[in-house]
Amino acid sequence: MNVKLKVLSAGALFFLAQGFYAQRDTTKVRDIDEVVVVAYGKQKKSTVVGSNIQVTSEDISKRPVANVIQALDGAGAGIQIASGSGQPGSGLSIRLRGTGSYLVSNEPLIVVDGVPYNGGISSINPNDVESFNILKDASATSLYGSSAANGVILITTKRGRKGKQRISLNTSTGIVSRFVSEYPRVDDPSQYYLLTWEALRNGVLGTTTAPTLAAANKYASDNLITNLKTNIYDVPNNLLVTDGVFNPNAKLRYNDFDWADPIVNVGLRQEHTLSVSGGNDTSTYYTSFGYTKEEGYIIKSDFERISLRINADSQLRNWLKIGTSLTGSIRYINSAIDGADNNSAYINPYLWTRRMGPIYSPYLHDPVTGERLLDANGNPRFDAGTRGADAASGRNVIWETLLNDDITKTHNATANAYADFRLLPELSLRTNVGYTYTGSLNKTYGNRLVGDALGIGSTSRSSYNYQDLTFNQILTYDKKFGSHGLIVTAGHENNKYSYDYLYGYKRDQIADGLTDFDNFVTNSSMSSSNPIRTKEGYFGRVNYNFAERYLLEGSIRRDASSRFASDVRWKNFWSVGAGWVISKEKFLEDNSYINLLKLRGSYGEVGNDALGSFYPYQSLFSLGYNNGGEPGILYSSKADPKISWETKVQYDAALDFQLFANRLRGSVEYFNSQTRDLLFPIPTPLNAPVPGSSIDSNVGNIENRGWELTLSGDVVKTNDFEWTLNAYGTTYTNEITSLPRPEIINGTKKLMVGKDLYAFWLRDWYGIDPADGAPLFILDQNLYPDLKASDVRTIDGTVVTTNQGKAQYSYHGSAIPDFFGNFGTSLRVKNWEASASFNYQIGGKIYDTNYAALMGSYPQGGAIHADMLNRWTTPGQITDVPKISSANTAAAGAASSRWLVDASYLMLKNATLGYNFNEDVVRTIGLSSLKLFVNGENLWLKSKRKGLEPYQSFNGTTSNRYTPSRIITFGLSTNF
Repeated sequence: MNVKLKVLSAGALFFLAQGFYAQRDTTKVRDIDEVVVVAYGKQKKSTVVGSNIQVTSEDISKRPVANVIQALDGAGAGIQIASGSGQPGSGLSIRLRGTGSYLVSNEPLIVVDGVPYNGGISSINPNDVESFNILKDASATSLYGSSAANGVILITTKRGRKGKQRISLNTSTGIVSRFVSEYPRVDDPSQYYLLTWEALRNGVLGTTTAPTLAAANKYASDNLITNLKTNIYDVPNNLLVTDGVFNPNAKLRYNDFDWADPIVNVGLRQEHTLSVSGGNDTSTYYTSFGYTKEEGYIIKSDFERISLRINADSQLRNWLKIGTSLTGSIRYINSAIDGADNNSAYINPYLWTRRMGPIYSPYLHDPVTGERLLDANGNPRFDAGTRGADAASGRNVIWETLLNDDITKTHNATANAYADFRLLPELSLRTNVGYTYTGSLNKTYGNRLVGDALGIGSTSRSSYNYQDLTFNQILTYDKKFGSHGLIVTAGHENNKYSYDYLYGYKRDQIADGLTDFDNFVTNSSMSSSNPIRTKEGYFGRVNYNFAERYLLEGSIRRDASSRFASDVRWKNFWSVGAGWVISKEKFLEDNSYINLLKLRGSYGEVGNDALGSFYPYQSLFSLGYNNGGEPGILYSSKADPKISWETKVQYDAALDFQLFANRLRGSVEYFNSQTRDLLFPIPTPLNAPVPGSSIDSNVGNIENRGWELTLSGDVVKTNDFEWTLNAYGTTYTNEITSLPRPEIINGTKKLMVGKDLYAFWLRDWYGIDPADGAPLFILDQNLYPDLKASDVRTIDGTVVTTNQGKAQYSYHGSAIPDFFGNFGTSLRVKNWEASASFNYQIGGKIYDTNYAALMGSYPQGGAIHADMLNRWTTPGQITDVPKISSANTAAAGAASSRWLVDASYLMLKNATLGYNFNEDVVRTIGLSSLKLFVNGENLWLKSKRKGLEPYQSFNGTTSNRYTPSRIITFGLSTNF
């Protein structure tokens, strides 16, 4: 893939160089002095010192997404996204320049219209967004101080413009389907029975009693159905498989074993936004009404949103301007069970449609005719009967998904208002107030016919109410003195965030069809909480430039957080930056090739306090552990009273360029961020009286350093034909530079100085012994020096063991990729336009537990991966799949480097095709513009293993979760 990218870049440069000057006179020069949004203001892009990526509303409109943040996937260098689940309306995780924290959040700060935003992002209508600005380095983010360690995403919503009233309609409809294919499995029942029989036979042959082959064969035949519990053929149980041969006379009683088909469907998606905007010399307005409904490809997984926005601005006096942004939304989410949070639950539809063996039907069948049995209403009756040990006896995920409910309804209201006072021609004061209210009610119901609430029924209610209030006041002095430009900003900001939670659970249902609490007898659980967090900060920034050629910037912010004790609550954060616009120097003034050449750099410190607890400096007790009428409390956490800010120290240096009449644009950027005073759970001895066996404190350091590359160019640009290419790439390393202990093992990872957060620490898998098909691990000779033990062998000079408990552990790569990014192209031919965008990752590892679960050596009702057909069967056979055996389950399935796979992938993330009608045509029907389009999201994926979702998580692990959707929509955009 590296070679292909280099060829692409070289080819693009060749075409660019050939075509630039031939078309120069007819090419509209890109405005290099465009204004971009920065922290608490706007600034000429050419004078910006910090790292600032802008995504426009035009880019956003090409993405059929319910969560507006999804439009950032592939938007620029340094942006890494673990894709949200396929559940419509779900969130997603973002990393800007890697992971720099361990205990606290790594998510960037979201700021909407100048005010930090803690509401639900899925409440924002993507059609209302004018632009994103992604701030990545200290110079760009430090004015947000204590909240900016992970970068900042500025969202600017659309506002009205002076002139004639404009009415816009954007409408689309499409289909939603599964994107990532399922793992290939053995789906032939006869093959499945044969593999299970073979495992039983080999298991008996491997015992110390060493029976004869004939005896082992008979044992397997006699116990095959005893283990699997189901015989779907018309021959006696012990005659289904004889001496390893499937009975040729056996006929299926029925063929109805597809668990996915009743659950996995094709959903519909529709999105409509009507907006009206306009204004006069003193006032402007923008208002919109939006409706989105998306049906997931899993039954009972839907998202519906109704949104209303009103943005208004008014110049009341020449010295006073006021404005407001009011938005409200209602979101309705019908959730299928989230596989990420319920990875091994019996009600996880992704797990059980994947893991069910191909001999079990979801439905009951007539034992004679094989027809489905129907209920009184003519519907198929579900089977929750006895199955093998790995096939969820007594449960039926289809039936339970249909009967159970998990519904969330959320109301969101946001009100932002500002007043801009022009105190002097060069001095202004702006004050903002932002208030966000989010009220959410989740209702669940567990039926009493099958599953966890069998025979009783259950219901729960979870109420979440968030309130977020922010005030800020910003004083700006903007003055030019000849060739000197000076902008001085000073401000104050305070924020209060409260969270009111109420939960109740009752069981013992009285009547069918009602899920309200009054229809249940026993009050099993009731709890509530109301934590509050406050923050306050003072900040200032100075921007100076000489002839917009030499740029200097400095900022400082002093913040306090109620999360920390009063004596360590306040901390200073700051940055300095400089830039040199080389292209404005005299020696380049007459250069017709270089339009912009800018060198910039910055250094600064930003902070992070985003712990899970609002009171981490206090040791806490939990209530509700009562014994009947006697009250009870439980010691729940021990605190470090001196716990304080985690600080990220950032270095950044970049070269920006625009060449050949701005036809070739790009940047090369180096970054280094060091997280100091790392917030970390310090392990304590198990026998110490510490809840959770850890204490959160400030210890340890982490460093991220890397390079970002950006390149885009107009290969061809004429009035009727435009062709643009772009590519982004990022490479970085993560290193732990200090820890409170020499090593800390956490699941598949071991934290250690000199290693990264996501370095895999696993047993050393060796392979398969060709002599007998045994799974082998490299022996840890330091702990187990007896090389003559019965479970130790030497193969090709390597000492190995068949006992996973004696295996050597070592590092086996990292989940962090070697290189990742996006490349794409856009094309316009007269009225037609098309674009495509590809995400890619080179290197990195992923630990595929989903694959491992399908590769067990003893099928007991669970599905088997198709790779098991390559198992060892004959002495001397070379294969990477061990002998299948009921006596070998622990070693064959043990966690080891065997389950690591290269996480490289290439994905067609988005593609669009549109047609813009000529203005003279659409005016005849009363329109000023009309565009028809088709958009596609998540269209194609190439990875190392079918069924693998390689971008699922940052730490390189997988779960049985709702994989992302493929969405294809058709629509129109028009203005009246």
